[in-house]
Amino acid sequence: MRLTHLPVAAIAQLVALAIPPRCPGCGVAVEEDHRFCATCWSALRFLGDPACAACGLPMAIDQGPGMRCAPCLTRPRVHDGVRAAVAYGPVARDVALKLKYGGRLALATTMARLMMRHLSMDATCLIPVPLHRRRLWTRGYNQSVLIADALGRMRGVPVLRDTLRRSRATPPLRGMDGRARVKTVRGAFVVADPAAVAGQSVVLVDDVHTSGATVDACATALLRAGAARVMVLCWARVVGADD
Repeated sequence: MRLTHLPVAAIAQLVALAIPPRCPGCGVAVEEDHRFCATCWSALRFLGDPACAACGLPMAIDQGPGMRCAPCLTRPRVHDGVRAAVAYGPVARDVALKLKYGGRLALATTMARLMMRHLSMDATCLIPVPLHRRRLWTRGYNQSVLIADALGRMRGVPVLRDTLRRSRATPPLRGMDGRARVKTVRGAFVVADPAAVAGQSVVLVDDVHTSGATVDACATALLRAGAARVMVLCWARVVGADD
């Protein structure tokens, strides 16, 4: 019997036997696409409450809605809060790097599936953190756009891919202290179409959250353009960094 005469489900089973799904972390065979093996799954640290309402860092004691950590009370955030699926660690890092530099585009969906539980129900649009055009030409894609597209398909929320733009190239922030990071990205983002974000409840989508300087600069541009609020949602966030 030719493959064209087989039911779709049967063809899918044959493909799965020939090319079994692989763990996004280590690459061993698993039962389904986007599923981690037991070892990698147990190595992921999932984030949730209790956490600071502003920066999303875990807190030992639940002090109720809206609680903020000491640094956020001292230095209020521009945006309305950060949420991340997992803490940055070996497995989370490897998944992010495979998407960002390894061309493993399907991992955007893997990330989005675990980010979904943190996506605000009142979000009216998703906006990915943009790359500068030179970096986009070099890499060929923006990983934050791919993640935002996956989230948008799952939740049915529109993705505004070109509304927020990086107006100038900035050097990598790795190795800089907090003040240097803020200075480097200050004014680096512009809203191409303010009308598109006016009154919107925006969710800013990124892969990894480190110091927060980049998303602060993005949120500042969006709020100045008229966004009602800006939440930040990412795959992984560094826990213990100087935020």
